[in-house]
Amino acid sequence: MAQQIPVDPEARADDPRRDAERDDETHAITGDVAYRRLVLVNVVFVGDPGAGDRGWVLVDAGVMGGKRAILSAAEARFGAGARPAAIVLTHGHFDHVGVLEDLAVEWDVPVYAHALERPYLDGSASYPTPDPSVGGGLLGRLSPLYPTRPVDVSGRLKSLPEDGSVPPLPDWRWLHTPGHAPGHISLWRAADRTLIAGDAFVTVAQESAYAVALQEPELHGPPMYLTIDWDAARTSVRQLAALEPERVITGHGRPLQGPEMRRALNALAADFDRVAVPKHGRFVEAPLRAEDGSAYRDER
Repeated sequence: MAQQIPVDPEARADDPRRDAERDDETHAITGDVAYRRLVLVNVVFVGDPGAGDRGWVLVDAGVMGGKRAILSAAEARFGAGARPAAIVLTHGHFDHVGVLEDLAVEWDVPVYAHALERPYLDGSASYPTPDPSVGGGLLGRLSPLYPTRPVDVSGRLKSLPEDGSVPPLPDWRWLHTPGHAPGHISLWRAADRTLIAGDAFVTVAQESAYAVALQEPELHGPPMYLTIDWDAARTSVRQLAALEPERVITGHGRPLQGPEMRRALNALAADFDRVAVPKHGRFVEAPLRAEDGSAYRDER
């Protein structure tokens, strides 16, 4: 398994005392940003508590079986029957779109993603088969069992505007951070330097079931078994480190904040090849259509 960069536990951005005071089934990062962990992945709720119907946004849609937990947290945080204004996806891997189709229908809500992720969200193309030979760890070895088939929300799917704006979130910008997926994005709010990084980097060794269970904070490159372009992933990490964020929430692991987090992120960016890159990365040319039963054409 690749080396991780440890981070002092004091850099955690979530506060159990604040969570207990609110008791809304989420963990707060800022006043209007919270998350809930679903098995092995985080979903993010952006909006003030009590925002009401269409007053908030969901970022990513978790794993299969997570619908009830998301609905329950949304109701507790925003009010009975409170639907989001939109669902925004960092990317379309199985653990970020597990209940997307169900939620999009139940909430009658638009789904925003990068245009390069469209084939994996409109039912027309599959992701590459995960590579269990990189990263080590139980979850990495099990990765060939993970779904790669696309979901289909084509009737509600909208491409994020090319100008970097996020229509339902006027204070935020989206940044193209490919590598883990072709159309992977991160969300950035400059006003308070809050970063929703998706899987551009993560704060747990996602290949390891032991590390995922413990959730000890450490910075790590994107989950290896599904990352398709390590050159792009390196560039994306360096792009995000250059922002000098105050707090980050990633797709896997605990949110982190402050100087200690920035130290670790800069270290990851500076020495990405040593700490993150497998010996044999994959570089994907183009998706193969899902209807042919294949996944991707790889070059190793």
